[in-house]
Amino acid sequence: MKISVVAVGKVRGLLQDAVAEFETRAGRYWKLQLVEVDGGVGRGGTASAEAVRAAEGRRIIDRLPERAEVWCLTREGNALSSGRLARTLGRLALEGNAGVAFVLGGAYGLDREVFDRAQRRMSLSRMTLPHEMARLVLAEQLYRAGTILRNEPYHKGET
Repeated sequence: MKISVVAVGKVRGLLQDAVAEFETRAGRYWKLQLVEVDGGVGRGGTASAEAVRAAEGRRIIDRLPERAEVWCLTREGNALSSGRLARTLGRLALEGNAGVAFVLGGAYGLDREVFDRAQRRMSLSRMTLPHEMARLVLAEQLYRAGTILRNEPYHKGET
C-alpha cells in the first residue's frame, strides 16, 4: 500500500538524519512517498495565522494523492497505539485501499479545508510538537507498524 507523508516545510537541523533514517526504514515496508510543501505565504512574515494556514492548506490539498485516505495529524485527534496503527494500516492494505496520506501542518496548524478533506484525525501526542519532531515520530511509527505486521522483533510492546 502507498503511504504518503504530506508535510509543510523541510526537515533541517539536528533531526534531519534521524528522520531520513526512519523514512528509509519505513520505505522497506510501505511504498512511501514524501511530499514537502512550502510554508507560509511568502517573504516578509506579516501575514496572519489564518492567511498562512489557508495558503499552506491550498498547497497541501493540491498535493494530496488521488483516492488516498487522508489522515490529519493534530493534537486534538484520536490517539492510536502502535499496534492499533499497524493493524489499521494492515487492514487497509488487505482491503485494497489506494493508500493513506498523513498530513503534517506548519507552525499554525492545518486549515479547516484540509480537515474537511480528511477521513481521520490522529494524534501523535497531546503536546504541541515542532513539525520536525512530529515527522520523526510518524516515520518511526510507520517503520514500527511494518515490523509489527511482519512479526519482526523491533517492537517490544503489546500489539
